[in-house]
Amino acid sequence: METPITVVILAAGLGTRMKSKRAKVLHEAGGVPLIERVVSAALEIAAPENVFLVVGHQAEQVEAALAGRGVQFVLQKEQRGTGDALMACRERLARRPGLLAALYGDCPLLSAATLRRLVAVQQQSAAAATVITTTVADPTGYGRVLRDGVGNVRAIVEQKAGTPEQLAVPEINSGIYCFRAELLWKHIDQIRPDNPAGEYYLTDIVEILGRAGWTVQPLLLDDSTEVLGINTRVELSVVDRILRERRTQQAMLDGVTIEKPETVTIDAGVVIGPDTIVEPFARILGRTAIGENCRVGACSILRDSRLGDGVEVAPFTMVDSCELEAGVRVGPYARLRMGAHIETGAVVGNFVEIKKSRLGAKSKSQHLAYLGDSTIGQGVNVGAGTITCNYDGERKHPTIIGDGAFIGSNSTLVAPVEIGARSYVAAGTVITENVPANALALGRARQVLKEEWAKKRRASKAE
Repeated sequence: METPITVVILAAGLGTRMKSKRAKVLHEAGGVPLIERVVSAALEIAAPENVFLVVGHQAEQVEAALAGRGVQFVLQKEQRGTGDALMACRERLARRPGLLAALYGDCPLLSAATLRRLVAVQQQSAAAATVITTTVADPTGYGRVLRDGVGNVRAIVEQKAGTPEQLAVPEINSGIYCFRAELLWKHIDQIRPDNPAGEYYLTDIVEILGRAGWTVQPLLLDDSTEVLGINTRVELSVVDRILRERRTQQAMLDGVTIEKPETVTIDAGVVIGPDTIVEPFARILGRTAIGENCRVGACSILRDSRLGDGVEVAPFTMVDSCELEAGVRVGPYARLRMGAHIETGAVVGNFVEIKKSRLGAKSKSQHLAYLGDSTIGQGVNVGAGTITCNYDGERKHPTIIGDGAFIGSNSTLVAPVEIGARSYVAAGTVITENVPANALALGRARQVLKEEWAKKRRASKAE
């Protein structure tokens, strides 16, 4: 019969050493909040209804970040230590049989495979609990694991309380446990705040169980990075770098060419098709999906966007919350945002900004333009310097340009306005009224020419 497993994730603290107004577990590493990664690992060993998060500081924001995951929440009204955090769960969990795994919300590198191993080791043992340990070159700041003569854990000593001999021990406590649930709840009340911080330390449960005749066994991990906790932004950057390296390596193994991968940022939720090339210093963020045979130029930033096959994003281009269909070319130095949709084979050139607009198939806007709140048909040419004046100071207005229209350079289209199919707008024209199909629209002052004016002016200045 399968052993029931409950997971408790401790995520109530502020994280004062982060020097942040935001709860520590909401900070991101690898493009994902720390707590999301821990929850994802927990859900590999337990159903959502059996995963409980102890929340406190910014509890509402933490719960919102995990909306839809189906996990449960327990409020720790006053943060008085890790032992107290587990005590806050007793009313809801004390009658649950089986095993209870205790995790930390700031350990995002812990793998599901290691959690499964932890549970399996505890299931096969008569010990009261199993604790994950590891060894590090510099254990300063960590609780030291003290073993008995047969290799079980007899105590965990915190840095501040350790003797020089104890602090020389390289094996450290990860704080990640798997308990026999009934024994945890039977003895947890014996944890006392008898320490300089006046807090209830979960580490005390090891000696408490030992005095009751039970053993706590270690699960020693070779890879110490799995249990890296985050207390400062320096440590956050270390974990972020590890996750970024893993992500770029996986992308390359999946058939993506990444030039200078140490400079490239790819978030966890990104999907990239094979034979795509990513140039140095590109950032591909959020839920971006990139097709096959694409090129992402150097120093470009893509966020929450979808790119079809064969798309080319030239260097220094920004694409945010947009869709680029197959064969589209954008940039360099272009900016697409707020739901811009670029249809198959269209071209967006340098210093063109497109916002909340649709550019039709094989249409072109190659230089120095702003197109906002616009619907542009197929095969349209938008000349350099064209502007859609979509904002009147109070409201946004739409511009519609029909198939095959030609918009001359430095045209100003004052919305709301519609340019008919296959019509021409002459360069330098200000359009304030609709233009019918197949028409030519001109709206500029007549040129005045004064012969010899410049020659006379120079002569006058010379005198």
